Amino acid sequence: MPCTVIAGAFWGDEGKGKIISYLALKDRLDVCVRTGSVNAAHTVWYQGKRHALHMVPAAFVYEKCRLLIGAGSNVHAAQFFKEVEETNVKNRIGVDYQASIIEEKHSTQDKTTAHLKSLGTTGWGVGPAIEERVRRTAKLAKDIPELQPYLTDVAPEVNHAIEASEKVLLEGTQGLMLSLFHGTYPYVTGRDTSASAICSEVGVGPTKVDDVLIVFKAFMTRVGTGTLPGELTKEEALKRGWFETAAGTGRERRSAPFNFELAKKAVMVNGATQAAVTKLDILYQGCKGARTYDELPREAEQFISEIEKRTGVPVLLIGTGPEALDIIDRRK
Repeated sequence: MPCTVIAGAFWGDEGKGKIISYLALKDRLDVCVRTGSVNAAHTVWYQGKRHALHMVPAAFVYEKCRLLIGAGSNVHAAQFFKEVEETNVKNRIGVDYQASIIEEKHSTQDKTTAHLKSLGTTGWGVGPAIEERVRRTAKLAKDIPELQPYLTDVAPEVNHAIEASEKVLLEGTQGLMLSLFHGTYPYVTGRDTSASAICSEVGVGPTKVDDVLIVFKAFMTRVGTGTLPGELTKEEALKRGWFETAAGTGRERRSAPFNFELAKKAVMVNGATQAAVTKLDILYQGCKGARTYDELPREAEQFISEIEKRTGVPVLLIGTGPEALDIIDRRK
């Protein structure tokens, strides 16, 4: 802190929502800015309730945190209003004037275009909306009357917060392996998902960032099509307790063991300074509910040590259960 970027390491689903909600509560974040688009839901378990958020930043759990959606984002207005109501953040959330809008026609294109369907898109309409923005014909947030009460200029607001030494978190979506530039092309999303792109979408220069926190899951998952090194059969995933469905779309996630080479690449491209590992309790049952590193079984400690050794970054946050506060915090 004061400015940290959160980025996903693999194909999304790493548990960024959990890490962000923990930091919001523990560090009392002042500002959290969400980037990306509606396609990726961030799951937050708080006070026994599950929230699958496509638009509202995961830091909503801390009632004093200012919530923002960056200029580079694509806003699905109906989903935005739905989540604002559900999370009761109407008086503290803002949308950049220049965030672009996903229209109904974009969703229709996403679901009916054969090429897009074959890539395994979510069907929200993100790709077609980005395409229209590149053509310079997109609707922007400032063109939508219902969004007027929420409009703000995000870049100056965030930069002023950083200059005032407030605690700012930039919330990335999806993961590096879905990056249009650095991922498993063509089975990728319509934008870059790296820490650099997260900063760009918000309007924060690289010299303003103090830390890049890369989020790993203890095993890898992927929805849709495209390569997944070491992929397990559904039966094997079920047997290991690794089978999952996507928080936002309900699609089945394919599973594979943690890949250290991909982890190294994610650390390198994102310029990560620290890491978080989630769902360690799924990989090692004895970890469930642990709040100190000493409580971990020996094999779990060895796994964390191996990640640190092979990626070169310290693992400072370890998820040991679904709730926001089910975390081992190794920060000083």
